[in-house]
Amino acid sequence: MLDLRTIYIVSAMTCSVLGIVQMIAYSSGRFERWLFWWSASGIVIGAGLFSVGLRNVLPDVVSVLIGNNLILIGYLLLIVSVRLFGGRPARWGLSWLILAVLSTPLILLWRDDASTAPRIAIFSLVCALGDLLVMLEGIRLARQERLRSAWLVVAIYMPTAAIFAARAVLAVTGWIGEGGLFAPGNGADAWLGLWAAPFLALRSIVINLMAAERAGNKLTYLADRDALTGVLNRGGLMRSYAGLESGPVALMLIDVDRFKQLNDTHGHAVGDEVLRRFASSASPHLRSRDLFARQGGDEFVIVLKGCPVEKAVETAQEIRAAFAASLAEMEGLVVQPTLSIGVATEICGPGDLETLLQRADQALYARKRNGRDGIDTFEEDRQAA
Repeated sequence: MLDLRTIYIVSAMTCSVLGIVQMIAYSSGRFERWLFWWSASGIVIGAGLFSVGLRNVLPDVVSVLIGNNLILIGYLLLIVSVRLFGGRPARWGLSWLILAVLSTPLILLWRDDASTAPRIAIFSLVCALGDLLVMLEGIRLARQERLRSAWLVVAIYMPTAAIFAARAVLAVTGWIGEGGLFAPGNGADAWLGLWAAPFLALRSIVINLMAAERAGNKLTYLADRDALTGVLNRGGLMRSYAGLESGPVALMLIDVDRFKQLNDTHGHAVGDEVLRRFASSASPHLRSRDLFARQGGDEFVIVLKGCPVEKAVETAQEIRAAFAASLAEMEGLVVQPTLSIGVATEICGPGDLETLLQRADQALYARKRNGRDGIDTFEEDRQAA
């Protein structure tokens, strides 16, 4: 009912055309190197499928030996491109070694139709393994970068891995491959090819969806960050705070003492360096779930999730010590900045951010009235303690 040769040729055209389109997109200069190898993978796999589809038309050395190995090379480039997309090394040497090992049985079994079934089994298992490796990279990207489109990679490559595994089983059990790839009676292979064809087309474009999502995430990240220190800006703080789960929080409002005098004495370049040093020295003392933002000028906000007032004060002391140690590395500072910190807590949950900021602000100015360079907590917190 189905012509397997036609399915091969159509799949070859689909992979090749999509690969060429993506190569043109890469030539625009807006994409990194991973798209070059991804598009090259589509073109090479398309060439391999086309060669295999012309079995008994082209010489066997082209349609069997070269065709199958082109598909394997395409898979190698596919895995390399996904690794590069995820910021991991390509490991070309290891990749070519693995390819040589996997292609050796195919080279030894290419000469006659009697070896078609074992060749199909080996080739299908290798392709299933390649799909599984891409799936693992997709899972890693989904977890590390929180790319929802990476789960689409997993969803698209999982069926093709299953199809290749089923094809290997059918070849081993004698259901397909007897008498040659396109011999009568290989209808099961044609049905598997028909099911695989749309997934081959979809997976050729799915990495573009990941790239678009990553670009959107990067723009959001940059919009929420302070350009000088790399911590959240006020808008980023408000959005991140609104997403906090219920539970107690502690908020620290931090002011760099004598910052105006520092700028007047040493210049704004030194002042900027002091702010950067504060951000870099404070960050190691915070957890990944904590929020760290620049409120404006020399004022910073830190939100500690699930933190009582005592622990917040302890963290504030650690930050003061780390900042002082970082400034000690700067030579020639006539004006020595210190930190005044006001702490406020909300036991019942995140609550209203502006209210917490006002409470911490009261504690901060109480500290400034008492000589700066220290920590004060909001009055209600001290009474509760």
